[in-house]
Amino acid sequence: MSDLVLGVGTSHGPLLNTPPEDWGQRAKADRANKALVYRGVEYPYDDLLALRAPGFAAECELETRRRRHSACRADIEELGRRIEAAALDVLVVVSSDHKEVFGDELLPQFAFYWGDTMRHEPFTQEQLDGMKPGLAIAEVANVPATSTMRPGHSALARHLIERTSASGFDPAASRALPPGEWGNSGIPHGWGFIFEQLLGGDAIPPTVPVFVNTFWEPNPPSAARCFDFGVALGEAIRAFPAPLRVGIVASGGLSHFVVDEELDRAFIAALTSRDSDYLRSLPDAVLRSGTSEMRNWIVVAGALHSSSLDAELVGYEPCYRAEAGTGCAMAFMTWQDATAARPDSGKDAE
Repeated sequence: MSDLVLGVGTSHGPLLNTPPEDWGQRAKADRANKALVYRGVEYPYDDLLALRAPGFAAECELETRRRRHSACRADIEELGRRIEAAALDVLVVVSSDHKEVFGDELLPQFAFYWGDTMRHEPFTQEQLDGMKPGLAIAEVANVPATSTMRPGHSALARHLIERTSASGFDPAASRALPPGEWGNSGIPHGWGFIFEQLLGGDAIPPTVPVFVNTFWEPNPPSAARCFDFGVALGEAIRAFPAPLRVGIVASGGLSHFVVDEELDRAFIAALTSRDSDYLRSLPDAVLRSGTSEMRNWIVVAGALHSSSLDAELVGYEPCYRAEAGTGCAMAFMTWQDATAARPDSGKDAE
């Protein structure tokens, strides 16, 4: 039987791949936004700034940005080391599709990709030029320089589809990704970040992509549904008959595009203490905009709930980019056997 030997949670926001000097490119979009979601309510930027007075100007100073960016990059490297040390046979990556692949023609709550391989495509210059300000500089880091085929694990993926279906869920099954937003049927950035940033673009283990509709109305799954799906997913992984060492990753989050440190810290505490009641009770009104990607972490927490792996927060950085508190809170976590030897992170030498 297979064994879940590692869990990982990671943010993948664009500020992680953007020099701190350029974070202001995204701040321009924040200031023009008439519907910034904070604790379930939409605010124009100026109203949000008034609500959160005196604001976060000090957090937006360049040296603070540099410090937070450096800490995040160190945490990303640490996650990569831990994944490598786990000697995984398969990686199950749970993330959200920003309508890069699935669109209004068909928008599944949960979907598995079960192909033998998946395309990972670079952007054309025309596509980069057409992106919103501050995105191209980040997104180019989530794709390879040339067209690349990443390995899937169709046998495990099909098993997961069948077993989660038998558990009362109705996941979609995709063996050929739609052309999607970019017209290339490529795996999107939630997975590309894992391949390129955590794993360095080379020696990628066979991967099973799990899509969660975190963002889009009318059918994002509730927190309770995500947790319960995660439980079924974890049981299905452990029931696979081949003796595989499996890792599972949540990609996305935490609070954004408005940073809410209080929410983030309560969420992290619930993850580390296995507080399923808290995780299942998060309201739909809070899980909106970028903060909705917490659903991916809830799925992974459900998958690991009955395991013996211990949760450890590797790092948390609230990365502010504008005075009203907009930006992205970055978090990095692992679930591991407490007795497992871990690679030297290098942090003790700093």
